[in-house]
Amino acid sequence: MLKTSFFPRKLSSVPILNARGVGAIHIKASTTKMELAITRPDDWHLHLRDGELLEAVVPHSSYHFGRAIIMPNLKPPITTTAAAVAYRQSILKALPKNSDFTPLMTLYLTDTTSPSEIKLARESGVVFAVKLYPAGATTNSQDGVTDLFGKCLPVLEEMVNQNMPLLVHGEVTSPDVDVFDREKVFIDTVLSPLIQKFPQLKVVMEHITTKDAADFVQSCDERFVAATVTPQHLVLNRNSLFQGGLQPHNYCLPVLKREIHRQAIVSAVTSGSKRFFLGTDSAPHERSKKECPCGCAGIYNSPVALSVYAKVFEEAGALDKLEAFTSFNGPDFYGLPRNTSKITLRKTPWKVPTSFSFTWGDIVPMFAGETLEWLPSPL
Repeated sequence: MLKTSFFPRKLSSVPILNARGVGAIHIKASTTKMELAITRPDDWHLHLRDGELLEAVVPHSSYHFGRAIIMPNLKPPITTTAAAVAYRQSILKALPKNSDFTPLMTLYLTDTTSPSEIKLARESGVVFAVKLYPAGATTNSQDGVTDLFGKCLPVLEEMVNQNMPLLVHGEVTSPDVDVFDREKVFIDTVLSPLIQKFPQLKVVMEHITTKDAADFVQSCDERFVAATVTPQHLVLNRNSLFQGGLQPHNYCLPVLKREIHRQAIVSAVTSGSKRFFLGTDSAPHERSKKECPCGCAGIYNSPVALSVYAKVFEEAGALDKLEAFTSFNGPDFYGLPRNTSKITLRKTPWKVPTSFSFTWGDIVPMFAGETLEWLPSPL
């Protein structure tokens, strides 16, 4: 539902952290503004970490999203159903009071994962997918898969039997492959053969970054192959890593690509295709771990994600397709009910905090200190 509303000419603020953090969204003076009411979105690719970092960032996601697929690349990784259940309890304990946010857990696939573990995961009612990290592909992926078509075949067969989706970090890790080509090579050498071998395996190609990936997903059966898309890969290209000097807070994996790829992904996402849905890949790190000689990969975008998605769809003249991308395509693919509550996106300029400060350090969000044009809030 798209409508025009009138808001008073005054400054106000919407707190988006609980007492453990410091930071607020500041709303600038407004006159006539556009308002978009949509079904509450879900985040189908989210890193919440653990410990103090979990407590710091979970309020942002729970404020905006109804559910989220929680990535399992902790130290140690979440490789068993028992570990996933325990991690889920930690997340629920860290949620703000009265939050109805639901974490959807995943298992970290390894060369030693067993078919019986997949059965346990399905029976648990809290594990909804299995994540494939090629060993060495990204943060905490050192325990990832080294032999997908050998040691993991029995597990993949059981995942088909259990209708358990495989979530794929779509990059090869060979040092012989250029970092900007890793996604394309993965499609050619791993993903395409995988889908041919298991045509009824549900596969989500996570955080796609290239025209090659967008085209490949659109060529597949939409019942079995889909993709998540991040805010950063819709609005940034690889120039954003270097403009004005090295920009560590724009560094993520898969790395940002050429402008031609960004445009192709925008076109695919705003086309109305059911194959694409929201997955922020929000990946928080303390500032000192980003601004250092060997900075961690990951962009913390949970506080701004919905604002960025709305901007992309508005600029493409496709605001009428935003709700399907944020709120329908994901649950439909996973076979889950859509949310029944609503949120509002108001065309109201607000300034992103330069950082979120805690006793143990700072987290710098995407677009820190900049002004965005769409402000989300629950109804």
